[in-house]
Amino acid sequence: MQLLRLFRIASVVVRYGLDEFLPTGATRATIRALFFWRSFDSTRAVRLRKALEALGPIFIKFGQLLSTRPDLVPADIAKELARLQDNVPPFEESKVVSMLQAAFDTRSINEPADAGRTWRDVFASFEMVPVAAASIAQVHFATMGAGKLSGREVAVKLIRPDIHSVIKKDVGLLYAIADLAEVVLVDGKRLRPREVIAEFDKSIHDELDLVREAANASTLRRNFADGKLLYVPEVFFDYTTPSVMVMERIDAIQVNDVEQLKAHNIDLARLATDGVRIFFTQVFRDGFFHADMHPGNIFVGKNGIYSGVDFGIMGTLSDADKTYLARNFAAFFERDYKSVAVAHVEAGWVPRDTRVDEFEAAIRSVCEPIFDKPLNEIYFGNVLLRLFDVSRRFRMEIQPQLVLLQKTLLQVEGLGRQLYPQLDLRPVAQPILKQWMDEQIGWRGLVRQIRKEGVLWSSTIPQLPRLIHRTLENSPSERLASIEAAINRVNNTQRWQSALIASLVGLFALVAAAYVYLLLFWSS
Repeated sequence: MQLLRLFRIASVVVRYGLDEFLPTGATRATIRALFFWRSFDSTRAVRLRKALEALGPIFIKFGQLLSTRPDLVPADIAKELARLQDNVPPFEESKVVSMLQAAFDTRSINEPADAGRTWRDVFASFEMVPVAAASIAQVHFATMGAGKLSGREVAVKLIRPDIHSVIKKDVGLLYAIADLAEVVLVDGKRLRPREVIAEFDKSIHDELDLVREAANASTLRRNFADGKLLYVPEVFFDYTTPSVMVMERIDAIQVNDVEQLKAHNIDLARLATDGVRIFFTQVFRDGFFHADMHPGNIFVGKNGIYSGVDFGIMGTLSDADKTYLARNFAAFFERDYKSVAVAHVEAGWVPRDTRVDEFEAAIRSVCEPIFDKPLNEIYFGNVLLRLFDVSRRFRMEIQPQLVLLQKTLLQVEGLGRQLYPQLDLRPVAQPILKQWMDEQIGWRGLVRQIRKEGVLWSSTIPQLPRLIHRTLENSPSERLASIEAAINRVNNTQRWQSALIASLVGLFALVAAAYVYLLLFWSS
């Protein structure tokens, strides 16, 4: 089956002329010679979009990811890939019923009595026509039946029953393509395509587990418990399984329905500002953010409060990532480009031998022209493209853990531009950044860290005299023997690793050669 799928991909590549993306060389020349009669009226970007649509939903989702990666694809392609739509026909009603039966008809004795004996007992009514259908799941509206939730209106999300096998096959092929790209492309190592696929693999598998999504929603709801900036609908865990999730149905307006927002007298300027606050609060206060903030997932209540749905893709940031980002954002807002350059070098994102003054000048040339302009005159997509051009010159490695953050920032920009084009990010974001920096790096941060580590210190400090005595008690000869033994272990490990790496390189070269050969053979 994998070979058939590979043949299908090869045929799509040839049909849409995607060999244009291959480096100049024998493979590209051979394909052009074999299919010399082809001619194309549309641009390469349009042909790539159509090819991904022809390959199915998993490749569509991967194309959507690439549209947010200007470090990987040129501007014309990123813009076209952003048009990819993840709308697919809903699956059959019989499969909906089968999934509901599997989730609710057979209940264990440990589950609550009010869960109902069959799915028809659980739901007083269930709309079989979904309100939304995508490649991973679809959503139905329903009303709860028996139990403490009786009469509550809910949204029921169902995972597509056949999606696991499709994802397994297609993601495996994406890994093979990434391995080949890493060898063939000039920028292959720096762009780290296998890590990009790994990030995509993780995010799409996270979306398949609705218990995980329910936990994400619950965490975000707790983070914004006061509901002043963001309202997260309640998830009902007693009725949630890995394939079915039941949550509160919200009565709200889709964020891009500007006419309806105006009809309800909602202040668009405040709404745009609140969107920026929500983003920066999630990133820097919580290190946990909604990473799929396209208009279909964002709503506004009639009270003017944001509400979100679809929590399958969430981003997380470590303290180190947050510190790096905060330093960079703060330095950008202060136009302190030297601090930006130094932060990159200290984080190891550019080589240690990078000249800070040259890197600083390159960053200044990109960022200085955008300051003191309203949002409607600033295009962060273009700014990011220029920054990635700078990154290539200075051999900066792309950090996969920040891919979702970049994607979300662009989505927030798009929402803000649509709601209120005059929005200025700086005065909204700066107070949040300043507060976070004070809490992390200032005296408040020191007190917080002492409180956090105090329990550990209380158990470690009493052991210090004994540990010091044990260290001093060992004779120099014993310490020397210990060091020599450690060196021998390191040398043996290095020899074993070298042999393993050599074997893997040889195996990979053989697989890559066979892959190219099969591609040419099947295309002929």
